[in-house]
Amino acid sequence: MLADKRILLVISGGIAAYKSLDLIRRLKERGASVRVVLTKSAEHFVTPLSAGALSGDRVYSDLFDLTGEHDIGHIKLSRDTDLIVVAPATANILAKMAAGIADDLATNILLATDKPILAAPAMNPRMWANAATRRNVAWLKDQGIATVGPNVGAMAERGETGEGRMAEPMEIVAAVEAILTPAASAGGAASGPLTRRHVLVTSGPTHEPIDPVRFLANRSSGKQGHAVAIAAARLGARVTLVSGPVTIPDPAGVTVVRVETAQQMLAAVEAALPADIAIFAAAVADWRVATAADEKIKKGPGGVPQLALVENPDILAAIGRHPTQRPKVVIGFAAETENLLANAAAKLKRKGADAIVANDVSPGTGIMGGDRNHVRFLSGDGVEDWPEGGKDAVAAMIIAKAVQLLQG
Repeated sequence: MLADKRILLVISGGIAAYKSLDLIRRLKERGASVRVVLTKSAEHFVTPLSAGALSGDRVYSDLFDLTGEHDIGHIKLSRDTDLIVVAPATANILAKMAAGIADDLATNILLATDKPILAAPAMNPRMWANAATRRNVAWLKDQGIATVGPNVGAMAERGETGEGRMAEPMEIVAAVEAILTPAASAGGAASGPLTRRHVLVTSGPTHEPIDPVRFLANRSSGKQGHAVAIAAARLGARVTLVSGPVTIPDPAGVTVVRVETAQQMLAAVEAALPADIAIFAAAVADWRVATAADEKIKKGPGGVPQLALVENPDILAAIGRHPTQRPKVVIGFAAETENLLANAAAKLKRKGADAIVANDVSPGTGIMGGDRNHVRFLSGDGVEDWPEGGKDAVAAMIIAKAVQLLQG
């Protein structure tokens, strides 16, 4: 997805620098070439040897290096790239960027560049909340510098949690892709690896009527499915989003088909075929009432009404095993409260999917209907345990895997 793109990665001195090694690998997996600049503080956390081994290129750190600077190397580095990524971006380097200070190789490059810059802030929550840091970040954003994160979570300091964790490598990759494959126009699709591809996504719950005022449902908010649709559109796809009843806005630039029941969702999905990729994030009700009442069911001397349930259509299996119009890539979701991996693996095999996104929705996790997610990605290559992140970040990782499956 980033073939022929040149990334200059500035690693500054924070404990999150270890994640930047994985970021190098993730960027190179997508075809980018990566050059690395280490600040002196960063060398306390990662070594030039490890960064160089992963990038496959020389690592730069010394502004006064006679070999590197004989032709004003810091100016060349600042221009010979498509994007500069600062990850982690500590409070210190953000302050220097805002003030225009250039006292080492990294800050000289950042001051001299005419290329876009993406910063991934990482610091203690109190440092992030400090008025000086917020002022610096606001000013940098006003100057066109993009940011990703920080996230909320546990800090390196024992017992501390809050906003300040560096965005996960795949979140940063998604932000890089968004910058280097921008929208062609306000109303048009983005240019990217999914240009001229059709991605079909389902989202939200279904409501199965009992009578005109009651229904069977679940706690799905649709946030994850909608985020997947947005992530696909950012990579250039033509996206059809089949959504059950939700209270969140329709994504811009996406064709939205609204439905209520599982039967309506299946009909809408089949009508949207053919598709290159189908991602079934909707929490479809497994059962419906055999015969919904035409009038509101009243309490009465007859006692509690007996509701006969019948099984709803299995949308994932129907498309995963579609005889004529199966998408090349079919990804399902498994929301489980027990035996997560075993149940998800069985679902992967049983329903003809290429991959399953499994998440634990046990009481107390806050996943169902929440803003964050922690998933495992199951495919023919095995199980990947992805780090917890915002649903936008998880969506970006899902779409990245879908593209890999499509191209593979």
